[in-house]
Amino acid sequence: MHISLDGVTVRFGPRTVLDALSVELTERRIGVIGANGSGKSTFARLLNGLVRPSEGTARVGGHDTAKDARRIRRQVGFVFQNPDNQIVLPLVEEDMAFGLRNTGVPRKEIPDRVRGQLAHLGIGALADRPSHALSGGEKQLVALAAVLVMRPETVVFDEPTTLLDLRNRNLLRSVIDAMPQQAVVLTHDLDLLTGYDRVLVMEQGRIVHDGPPGTAVPWYVERCS
Repeated sequence: MHISLDGVTVRFGPRTVLDALSVELTERRIGVIGANGSGKSTFARLLNGLVRPSEGTARVGGHDTAKDARRIRRQVGFVFQNPDNQIVLPLVEEDMAFGLRNTGVPRKEIPDRVRGQLAHLGIGALADRPSHALSGGEKQLVALAAVLVMRPETVVFDEPTTLLDLRNRNLLRSVIDAMPQQAVVLTHDLDLLTGYDRVLVMEQGRIVHDGPPGTAVPWYVERCS
C-alpha cells in the first residue's frame, strides 16, 4: 500500500498536533516512536481517515482520506491500544462477525472465516467465550483477529503490547512479523521494531528522524537520555 502525506497539518482548536508533515510510506514494516504527546496517535488515525487534515492532503492507495474515508477504512485496519474500545458485542464470534455482515460478506461464509482467523492466531478456543471475561492479552488478540478477518491491505497498531504479558507479547510480535499485510506500528516497545524496514521518530507533531531501526532507535534513545 502506498501512503502519502503532503503538507499535512492537524489542529484541534488552537492546538497544532501535526505540523506540515510530508512523507511517503511504502515499506512492509514501519515503526513510529516518540514521547507521549508527540503526535503519534493522531498520525495513526490520519492513515485510515479517523482524523482528517486541517491542511494538506493524505492519500492511501491513491484515495484522499478526506473524501474516501469509508473506502479507506476497508483497506486500512486499526488495532487500538485498549481493545475494550474495539470489542462491542458480548461473544467473541459475534463481535468478529459484525464487521463482515456490514460489508456484505455472504452469511454462510462468515462462521468459517471467523473461526479460521481465530485458529490462525492460535486462539480458536475463544470463539464462544464472553468478550468481557477475556484477559487483557486475549482481548488484544481478539481485537487483532477482528481486524484481520476483514482482510485489509494495511494494519495500523497503536501501542499493541501495552496490556500483554511476555508470552502474548512474543505471540503478537510473531503474528505481526508473519502478516502479509503492511503494518504501521506505534510503540514504546523498542525491541518490537527489530528487523523492521523503517522507523519514524516523532516530536512535537513533526518527523524528526527517519531511518532503519538500527539507526533510528539509538538516535531516539540518546535524545531521550
